[in-house]
Amino acid sequence: MKLERNGMVAVLYSPGYGAGWSTWADEGQAEFVLFDSEVVQAVLDKDLDRAKTIVSNKYPNFYMGGLSDLVVGWVPKGQAFEITEYDGSESLRIIGETSFLIA
Repeated sequence: MKLERNGMVAVLYSPGYGAGWSTWADEGQAEFVLFDSEVVQAVLDKDLDRAKTIVSNKYPNFYMGGLSDLVVGWVPKGQAFEITEYDGSESLRIIGETSFLIA
């Protein structure tokens, strides 16, 4: 379940270098760990031990290398966004309503 506040959706990402969060996840888990409302709340509460416990219980095979650098970004509900990663450092980019051409 996603955490929503004031028309915004919480998104987890890890901007520190070394390991990503959702970008390093298995395809089936990436979306869940990106939006998980319980993990988001633990990060907002600055309780990474609780976040680790929640992730361990819900996603037992998930690599948590980016846990210590997790932050919460806020994206307007319904807007497109992407998480990009370079050398383990993730960035949140809100695409919004931009049109793209696809070959």
